[in-house]
Amino acid sequence: MKDKIQELEATARLLEPDSQERSDVREKVVQYGEDFLDEIEEFKAYVFTNDKGAVLLESPINEDPAQIENLLKLLLANVDTPGLNPASGGHLGYIPGGGIYYSALGDYLADITNRYAGIFFASPGAVRMENMLVRWMADVVGYPSTASGNLASGGSIANLTAIVTAREAHNIKSKDIEKTVIYLSSQAHHCIDKAIRIAGLQECIQRQIPLDSQYKMIPEELEKMILSDQAAGLIPFMVIASAGTTDVGAIDPLQEIGKIARSRGLWYHIDAAYGGFFLLTEYGKKIMKGIELSDSVVMDPHKGLFLPYGLGVVLVKDVHALNKAHQYQANYMQDALESTDEYSPADLSPELTKHFRGLRLWLPLKLHGLKPFRAALEEKLLLARYFYEEVQKIPGFVVGPSPELSVVTYRYIPKNGDPDAFNKKLIDAVQHDGRVFISSTLLNGHFTLRLAVLSFRTHLKTIDTLLEILRIKVKEMDEQSAQ
Repeated sequence: MKDKIQELEATARLLEPDSQERSDVREKVVQYGEDFLDEIEEFKAYVFTNDKGAVLLESPINEDPAQIENLLKLLLANVDTPGLNPASGGHLGYIPGGGIYYSALGDYLADITNRYAGIFFASPGAVRMENMLVRWMADVVGYPSTASGNLASGGSIANLTAIVTAREAHNIKSKDIEKTVIYLSSQAHHCIDKAIRIAGLQECIQRQIPLDSQYKMIPEELEKMILSDQAAGLIPFMVIASAGTTDVGAIDPLQEIGKIARSRGLWYHIDAAYGGFFLLTEYGKKIMKGIELSDSVVMDPHKGLFLPYGLGVVLVKDVHALNKAHQYQANYMQDALESTDEYSPADLSPELTKHFRGLRLWLPLKLHGLKPFRAALEEKLLLARYFYEEVQKIPGFVVGPSPELSVVTYRYIPKNGDPDAFNKKLIDAVQHDGRVFISSTLLNGHFTLRLAVLSFRTHLKTIDTLLEILRIKVKEMDEQSAQ
């Protein structure tokens, strides 16, 4: 048996490359990254390819090792070229984030050291760092010292965590679900509906609150529905507002909704995954007044702080409610029990195994300081307003609501033909051009184009490029339709 163990050990030790081997691979990987960043302004925001990365499948996983040079070639041709380039400043479609460099270094260190950030006993420093970051964000929102939260993988899991916490805090049982009421609007992100279903609340009554002309929830209508439901013997449970909707970037009247929720005893949750970090600006503080009245809120650093994908944050005003909903004990973990003032992330979220996500946020915040983050956010607000004004100067374009954050909706009305069909062809033409990427949505049943400015690499030149592409494409398409 010992001979077999030693034989296996010799092969298994290949997983521990020596210093020279590490250096050889690392230098080539770092150079690949440097080339990507040095040429980022030359890369298209969207690339159509015939095979869509299928050549990657011709190199299956097998017993034999491959050379890093060959793997990087595969990566470039099949992963980092086709489709949407989220790192591009030309990504103006979905709510973009970015991928700031120092965050990647934080991930590198977190992966090398492999700290387990789930339980205080295992890595007190990692847990303290993550809790410190949560505390900082709670302060940004205006929550009291009783608040805490969790660094999740994104807004979807963060919203799910908040909704489960609300369910437990209000002691909603299966026997109550069919008469329990959740209030939200048609502009709520689809992950909210998904979280409600996963949390076992799909059979709750869901009331969609009417919207005003700016796509914001009407508080008076909310209160009417709550009073009507209470009179009917139902259980008004939770209201979900948005601080930056995906479609138009609208912010619901947070203060008015908060006062209604408090007076009627509802859990008040705000999805600020997109808009939350605009609170770092004076303008953001003004338009999001009332966010501090919520019981829970979600913010995405991989949006408003320009981090790589994979970090959303849930904040809950009462940490005891968060802990009650998610804390669990197992016999094999009895050694990890100790008295401390720090909550373990595993006791505040669905996750037990937890990547040390905090380092990807802490390192860039410390290396850059807050000033450039705040400046970038203010710049994006102004870029959206600039586009809103300039696109109206192109004959034929009409716009939606004045941008409250950094999303602009607009569409072209041709002299002849179906506007929806025209705009579908227009967005296809812009995406095939590839220098910028824009997206679309349906508003009041109409096919509508969207500009979403949030990449830290998006600047004035990018917006001017889009405006020029729109001018050229609509001219070409108008000429074709006239023939």
